[in-house]
Amino acid sequence: MLPRKRVMFVFGTRPEAIKFAPLILEMEKYPDILTPVLVSTGQHREMLGAVLRIFDIRPDYDLNIMEAEQTLSHIVVKTLQGLEPVVLREKPDVLLVQGDTSSAFAAGLCAFYNKIPLGHVEAGLRTGDKTRPYPEEANRRLITQVADLHFAPTQTAVEALLREGLNRSSIYLTGNTVIDALLSVSSRNFDLKKMGLNLDPNRKLILVTAHRRESFGPPLRGICQAIGRLAKKYANEVQFVIPAHKNPLVQITVKELLSDLDNVIVTEPMDYEPFVHLMKASYFILSDSGGVQEEAPSLGKPVLVLREKTERPEAIAAGTVKLVGNTEEKVFESAERLLTDKGEYERMSHAVNPYGDGHASERTTQIILNHFGFTDKKPEEFQGG
Repeated sequence: MLPRKRVMFVFGTRPEAIKFAPLILEMEKYPDILTPVLVSTGQHREMLGAVLRIFDIRPDYDLNIMEAEQTLSHIVVKTLQGLEPVVLREKPDVLLVQGDTSSAFAAGLCAFYNKIPLGHVEAGLRTGDKTRPYPEEANRRLITQVADLHFAPTQTAVEALLREGLNRSSIYLTGNTVIDALLSVSSRNFDLKKMGLNLDPNRKLILVTAHRRESFGPPLRGICQAIGRLAKKYANEVQFVIPAHKNPLVQITVKELLSDLDNVIVTEPMDYEPFVHLMKASYFILSDSGGVQEEAPSLGKPVLVLREKTERPEAIAAGTVKLVGNTEEKVFESAERLLTDKGEYERMSHAVNPYGDGHASERTTQIILNHFGFTDKKPEEFQGG
């Protein structure tokens, strides 16, 4: 009988928690052989707690690194300082990080320094430009250098890792766990009226998210100016909902340019469950979010990506996502086309999702079990990406 293995999950932001949640719940199905140890860095404390409540997940440790106006250096240093004693106490058999946050990079470095095997969930995403997105592209490249197990969501991600010289035997094509989470939450009953947004059922709903550091300043102004033009031109046809990030640079710009428009609703950041159901109710979505690019195709919602480059090219190839940049004119023209060209809208809304089939967490867990010798064979790889 092999000894039970301790699997440490380290996460600090809402997207990490969302994408880890179905994997944690899957591993909890094997209490005799796997012991999940959950560590929250607290990088995004306010938005993180709601996700954990939705999935009924309770961290074993909270590093509580969050401070007002924290810098990237602060996040990395505080995570390293807080996590190392936990790693030494718990002695995990493997440490898992997700994606490309500063918490994930610091946790990966901590695992490397303490000679703990590192698994990287959502490995292999690349834009080819280390400053776009910033700092995520550099974070994920650095994590790759110290990771031992690479859980790639798509074939494109697998190929990116192979180009960087990794051994194929260390790469596993799983699909993305975010689709597991999305399908679980979107299937729940939810009344949008509970949100108190006073939505007009006779207007098309356009959901907007813009929170990346690279969008701050002139890019965000261009996005907001485009939304303002659309809101005025199609005042009787559309309404916008913008869950504005708490960063003052976002709040000031959004409120300055859009607060006086009746069909633009600016809200606080939303919990994951209402946000998923707002996506379901949307006509299309404007976003610079990586997660939205992955989730919206499963809901049949076109996404106009407010960035110059994306590390998720699969949905662009599939046709459900379009990269439009963040200048006022390009955002305005692209959104207007979706509002006026039914053929274009139909093409984008009926594309298939290349990111997952709802079984990524099962595959990843089975790979972990195989890695530790609890099973004899690896699961079949994801075929959609």
